[in-house]
Amino acid sequence: MWYAQNPARRTHQLAGDAGVLLWTALWAAAAVIAYRLACLLALPRALKERRGPLPLVGGRVDTALRRVAGAVDAMDPVAVRTAVAVGALALFVVPVGLVLGVWLPRRIRWIRQAGAARDLAASDDGRELLALRSLLRPLDEVAGTAANIAGATPGSLAEGWRNADPETLDALAEAELERLGLCLAPRTTEPAVHIGRPAEPVAESVTESVAGPVG
Repeated sequence: MWYAQNPARRTHQLAGDAGVLLWTALWAAAAVIAYRLACLLALPRALKERRGPLPLVGGRVDTALRRVAGAVDAMDPVAVRTAVAVGALALFVVPVGLVLGVWLPRRIRWIRQAGAARDLAASDDGRELLALRSLLRPLDEVAGTAANIAGATPGSLAEGWRNADPETLDALAEAELERLGLCLAPRTTEPAVHIGRPAEPVAESVTESVAGPVG
């Protein structure tokens, strides 16, 4: 499960993912532009052969770039390209890494918690565990959960969980799922199987009912 079932929570997650992708794309483009521009400065001959100013830059910027290109004229081209590549890579890795370091662990943690909670909600024992998890929240959150349930108090919720009250367990499990942006799935009921004496053959039953017992 990658996204929440709650529309507001899902929209928030989609916006966050889109923002991270946009941030990554912008810094990737900035790193590529910086690398190409630095490589251009590392080739002063190309600037000297070009008589006109560089496109998309003003006269002062063009003059400054030519001065920088003249300064690196005496440097080793291989060392210059290596330094340029490292600088461009750092320009991409540092800002993107900072954002991913904050966003990615939280995103992975939610995915793992949501998947585990969804599996637990599919069984009665799992719902009881989710209900216990809801009761183990801080006291203010437990009080908020009780406030959203008609006629409930934190003490009555604890008592209902202790007595395995189905309505209390479902309410607590639903509150825990809502914190993750999930919905409580309906229970799947299976037909009851009765184990007992095998049924008598239909023909014998009909015969006995009409003619009466023999003997």
